[in-house]
Amino acid sequence: MPALWKLLGKHETEAAHIFAVFRQDTKNDPHVHVGDVHATDAEMALVFAKEQFARRDPCVNLWVVPYTAIGATTYDDADMFESATDKSYRFGGSYREQQRIMKPRRRESR
Repeated sequence: MPALWKLLGKHETEAAHIFAVFRQDTKNDPHVHVGDVHATDAEMALVFAKEQFARRDPCVNLWVVPYTAIGATTYDDADMFESATDKSYRFGGSYREQQRIMKPRRRESR
C-alpha cells in the first residue's frame, strides 16, 4: 500500500510537515476530515488545527495525523471495493418490489 504523500506527488520532507486534521463535533459523532495544516511538529499542528478548525463551531476532539503515517489505495485498485457476490436480497422492500426491479434485468440477460 503506497503512502498518501506519494500518491499526491509530494516529497517526503514536505509531507513530514503536513498534518491531516479530523474533528469531532459531539461525543457521539465520528471524527471527520476537515482539512490540513502545515507545522513543524504534532504539537504545533494541534495548535494550528484548534485555531483553524475549532474556533467558530463547537468541537469536543481533534486529531492531527502526519501525512507520512497515512496509507492509501491507488485508483487502479478500485475494483477491490466491488462486491464479489450479488447481495440484492439485503435491500429493503417487499418481495414483489424486488421482483419488479429485477425483472428488466432478467430480460436483458436473455
